[in-house]
This record gives sequence, C-alpha cells and structure tokens, in this order.
Amino acid sequence: MRAIVQRGYGTPAAVLRLEDVPDPVAGPGEVLVRVDAAGVNAADWHLVLGLPYVMRGAGIGLRGPKEPIPGLDLAGVVETVGDGVTRLRPGDRVFGSAARTFAELANVPDKRVVPTPSALPSVEAAAVPLAALTALQGLRTTETAPGQRVLITGASGGVGTFAVQIAAAHGAHVTAVCSRRNVDLVRSLGADEVIDYTAQDVTTWPGTYDLILHLAGPLPPSAARRLLAPDGTLLLSSGQGGDWFGPLPWMGFTIAVGRLTGRRVRFLTMRTRREDLDTIAAMLTSGAIRPVMDRTYPLAEAATAVQYLKDGHTQGKTVLTVA
Repeated sequence: MRAIVQRGYGTPAAVLRLEDVPDPVAGPGEVLVRVDAAGVNAADWHLVLGLPYVMRGAGIGLRGPKEPIPGLDLAGVVETVGDGVTRLRPGDRVFGSAARTFAELANVPDKRVVPTPSALPSVEAAAVPLAALTALQGLRTTETAPGQRVLITGASGGVGTFAVQIAAAHGAHVTAVCSRRNVDLVRSLGADEVIDYTAQDVTTWPGTYDLILHLAGPLPPSAARRLLAPDGTLLLSSGQGGDWFGPLPWMGFTIAVGRLTGRRVRFLTMRTRREDLDTIAAMLTSGAIRPVMDRTYPLAEAATAVQYLKDGHTQGKTVLTVA
C-alpha cells in the first residue's frame, strides 16, 4: 500500500515522503479499514517536528518517531475484521480516531471507530473525530447546560468550530473569540456573541463565564481570573511556550494561580471512547453539528497540508483524500 512515511524530525517537506509499505493486518479486536480520507490535526505537526522536545523523552522517539506513519483521524470502509469483532463487518463505512491513518489501509481497534452517518461523505467524516471528541469532552467538564455562559477562544479552528456548535446545541450562551475574517462563520455556527481578538484586547473582554475553553491565543492568568465566574472552570488546551517544554510551564503557572485564587483550572485531554463517537455520530445525523471544511489535499501532498495547518489561521478542518 501507499503511505506517508516520516523519516526523522523536521519540517514537513523535509521528513514526509509517500512510499510503498507492507499492508497492515487486522489483529484480534481490530478492523482493517481502507482509508478514504484522513483528518489533519495540530498533533500531527507537533509529531512531525518532534516539538516540544519533552515529547521525545516522553515516548514518541528520541531521534525519530517510533511510529513512522503519521495521522490520527480516518474515514473509510472496513476491509476485514479480526478475531472477536462482531459489531462491524466488511463493507461498513466507518470513521474514528486511530493511528497510522495517512495511508491507504489502517488497522484500528474496533472500539475506536463507529458507523459513518449515511448522508455524510467520507471526506467530511474524516474531519470530525479528534476535534469533535475534544470539544465534546471538554464541554462535559461542567455539564454544559441551558443558560450557562461559555467562552471559547480559537473558535474558528478545528476543535473550536465543533465546540461552538455543541455548546449552542446544549443551550449555552456562547461567546466565541476569533479573528475578524472568521466572525461571520463563527456566528453562523451558533455563537451568541463574537469577539474579534484583532480589535479588542483580552483585558477588555466583557462579562464573566461559567466555562472558558481556551484553544488558541494568549490568555494571561490575570485575565483568566477576571473572566471566570467565582465557581467557573478554565480548561487549557493551548498556550505560549518554547521548543523545549511548549505551553507546559505557562499551563502549570496558570493552574497554580488558579489554586491560589480559588479558581478551577484544568488541562483539556481527550480519550477516544466508542460511546462518545456514537454521540457525535447522532449529532451529525440530526444536523446539530457539521464539520467546517477548510482545504483538502491528496495523500501525496501531506507535507503541504501539515505545513498549512502549522502556519495557522485555518477555518475548521484540513483533510487528506486517500481513495
């Protein structure tokens, strides 16, 4: 099969190549999926560059990636099923979050994929898993409910576009932060208020919020403290930092300030759960959420796609077409 193979760490153009590699095989509890499309995520370019360096010591590989085929999202068709798999069968269209998805075939634990909604094209389904799961699980932190005030930074990105829609679907009052060119898009997704960060400094943002989902941009601890309601929660998924430790020092400092001032500040993490994928699939089917597509690239241009995402200011998701 053809796959994108990463040889070492560096710029996408320097280390990503399209190569012929052996076909994977579905092991026990796995399905082999013929990939139609693969989503591109921020995690992909972090792994391609091997940054921050702390990740290398934490297990991704010191001099080069232990996993040479990148990619974390997919949509496609089940080719074969491994022993013990009864829920899926060959020919089923599926989508989910897995590993080694920048390839024509990927073997995936069956609990990490679910049937694709019938009306959803694979290229759109591939844009969904990691981003929508991150948004869903983040908003669940405080059981987002009608009337709750939610602030979402980075609202026009992959996770942000889903977070705005999911929060709005739960009846929350959504304030979204993005650049001027994305204001109309974010408002169309259900945001009640939109703040253009290029025109309004964070220190002047109005109101207080029950939940702040911080996905992009600067957010000084003093501003976070002022914007949080007394019993509010700040979820951190992004922050400023250097090549060695990335945003971890900033996140740690913000959490420490939160504890000293009696505010709840937490890291935003994501786990792929079948039940959450089923929830996302149901929301896609009902029309409560939809993927926002930015650009698509053929598999051979994966390096260009990853570089485009790294350069920032994407509207929604970037996807590789494989089939």
